[in-house]
Amino acid sequence: MNIPEFKIYISELLSQRGLSNFWSDSIALVLLLILFLILGRIVFWITRKVILSFFVQIAARTKSEFDDILLQNKVPKILSYLPVLFLYYETIPVLFSDLSNALALFIQNIAEALLIVLIIALIRASLKSVNDYLKTLASFKDKPLDSYLQVFMIFLWFVGGILILSVLTGKDIGSFLTTLGALSAVLLFVFKDTILGFVASVQITVNDTVRIGDWISMPNSNADGDVIAISLSTVQVQNFDKTITSIPTYKLISDSFINWRGMSESPGRRIKKSLLIKTTSIRFLEADEIADLKKIDRIAPFISQREKEIDAANSSKKTDKSLLINGRNFTNLGLFRQYTQVYLQSHDQINQNMTVMCRQLAPTAQGIPLEIYAFSKDKVWTNYEHISSDIFDHLLASISFFDLECFELSPNIPQV
Repeated sequence: MNIPEFKIYISELLSQRGLSNFWSDSIALVLLLILFLILGRIVFWITRKVILSFFVQIAARTKSEFDDILLQNKVPKILSYLPVLFLYYETIPVLFSDLSNALALFIQNIAEALLIVLIIALIRASLKSVNDYLKTLASFKDKPLDSYLQVFMIFLWFVGGILILSVLTGKDIGSFLTTLGALSAVLLFVFKDTILGFVASVQITVNDTVRIGDWISMPNSNADGDVIAISLSTVQVQNFDKTITSIPTYKLISDSFINWRGMSESPGRRIKKSLLIKTTSIRFLEADEIADLKKIDRIAPFISQREKEIDAANSSKKTDKSLLINGRNFTNLGLFRQYTQVYLQSHDQINQNMTVMCRQLAPTAQGIPLEIYAFSKDKVWTNYEHISSDIFDHLLASISFFDLECFELSPNIPQV
């Protein structure tokens, strides 16, 4: 039964009951719409079953993760809508033109607009699947792929929006582009952060400034932790207290920050801490005190060698040694500094191929800073802290053997 016969049948059926042609046309149109929707539902159910089962079987038979990712991003489900929309788009003029040309054109335009939306959604799901798959590869794990996906999707939705407006209004695309050209200043203002984020993402990638997984510190933004995501508009940093800080992407270009990747990739992590030696405890050493310090294995060879040099220098100059200040002498701080240097050079957790140094800094109101500057082999934070603490535990316990004292604020002195 074709459309005219269907309409005549409905008209005769309603005329027998005393109903007008207007109502017969309306009821015929409603019945046709119901049948049309039921047919579309049946087609959608069949195609969805076929497409989903096909993808599930392929995913089960292959070892690749890509087909599983396609299922997670609902690519088969989106594909199952395409046959229904194509059916509506092709059959609407045939079925409804005899009843209502205006309605047929309206429904066809709606179907065409939905088809554009569906195609964009399919492209987005496919690109998201490719993006997720690339993130599983070692060479792409630290790349800001989300930024490029977002830029492409903004452009795609922009084009899709113009096409949808053109379909629904019946106007050509050129008129919309002309209008958008006139509104370019407004668009630049609205998408300012997006444009800045896109430019920053490109610069970050080209210059290799930040990667996913890098430890960065940005005090102005209260960020100190690992980069977990880089998108078009924000960079997410998971701080060490497990809070997450979102930083505008363009701030990584305009503001300063510290990237600790160099430390992570280097063969050691720096230890740079100081002991504050009480100034009044520093003095020259007597001969018997030097003899006692010779019992310390780490500096005994140094004392013996240096003692010969000092005695030779004092003898050649006929120095009056009744006062220790005359000539060359040992100091307790100098020997402790040498002890610390030898201790660091013999430590199995210190990288000897990098700088190993114990140095004396400029005097301060709190005493003489004796700084340790070395690099631990282990760069893991907890292990690094244990190594650093063990070194200073030993030095703090050793300092009394050299008759030195560390600075401590007296409880009787009011703090300013």
